[in-house]
Amino acid sequence: MKNNNKTPEIMTTSNPNMPMSYEIEENPVLHPVLQRIDSQRSEIDLLKTEQPNLWDIVQKKLKFTWTYDSNAIEGSTLSLGETIFYLQEGLTVEGKPLKDFLDASNHAEAIELLYDVISNQRPVSEGLMKEINALLLSGVKSTPAIDEHGERIEKKARPGEYKQVPNHVLKTDGSIHHYVEPVHVASEMQRLCNWIAEQENELNAIIIAAIAHYNMVRIHPFDDGNGRGARILMNLILMKDGHPPAIVRNEQRRKYLEVLGQADNGDLNPFIEFIATSLAQTQSTIIEKFGATDMIKDC
Repeated sequence: MKNNNKTPEIMTTSNPNMPMSYEIEENPVLHPVLQRIDSQRSEIDLLKTEQPNLWDIVQKKLKFTWTYDSNAIEGSTLSLGETIFYLQEGLTVEGKPLKDFLDASNHAEAIELLYDVISNQRPVSEGLMKEINALLLSGVKSTPAIDEHGERIEKKARPGEYKQVPNHVLKTDGSIHHYVEPVHVASEMQRLCNWIAEQENELNAIIIAAIAHYNMVRIHPFDDGNGRGARILMNLILMKDGHPPAIVRNEQRRKYLEVLGQADNGDLNPFIEFIATSLAQTQSTIIEKFGATDMIKDC
C-alpha cells in the first residue's frame, strides 16, 4: 500500500458480487477523523526525523500496550504492568493463569512477525493468516467452545487450521451468535484476501483495515484467536500503509462489541468510525509520549 500522508478519497463501495459485509456508504462523519489522523501522522513523521533513536522505544511500548489490550478484551487477567514485566523479564506473577502469560508471549511474537511480513512485502493471504493463528495458539492444548445444545465444552486446539465444527458464541442475553459454517470458511477467507488486494489503491487504508477486521470476525475461521487475529490483520494493513497500529483499548470493549453488533446488522459505518478513532487516539498518545522521560525509564 502507498506510504504517503495524503488521505485517499473516501468512496462508496458497491459490488453486486460481494456480500453486504463489504459495502459502505459515504460517511461525512468520518472525514474530520481522517483529517485529524493525517495531521497527527505528519507530526509523528517529523518527530521520528528529529528523534530517530526514540522510535524503537515507541514501537516497543506499542507492542506491550497492544498485547495487553488485545488479550484483555478476550479475557486475560494480566494487568498492563504484569504484561510488560513478563515480556521483559520472562517471569510470571503468582496467582495468574499460565495461559494468560502464554497468550502474552504468543501475541508479542505475532507482532514481531508483522515487521517481517512488511519488510518482505508479503501479501495478505490465507497462508499468512494461518501462520499468525499458529503463533497465537502456540502451546495451547485446548480451546473453550459451545456445543449445539449451548453447553460449554473444551475441544482440542488446532493452531493454524481452519475450524472443522461451528464455533458458536453465547451472548449476554442468552442467545447464540453463529459465525460462518466451516464448509464455507476457505472460500470466505479467500474472498477476504482477494478483496484486500483489490482495494489497495481504491480505498483509504483505514477503511480497508476496518472492513477486513470486521469480516474476519464475521467469518471466525479458527477455533480460537479470531478476535486477536482480526485486530492483527487490521493493524498489518495500517502498518503497511505507514500508520502505527490502532490499539482497541480494553476499557472500550463494550463500545467495540456494540459497533461490531451494528455491523452484523448491516451498518459498517459506526465500526469504521470506531477504528479510525482508535487510531487517532493511539497516534495522540504517541505524540504525547514521544519525548517524555518515562518512555525511556519504563523500557
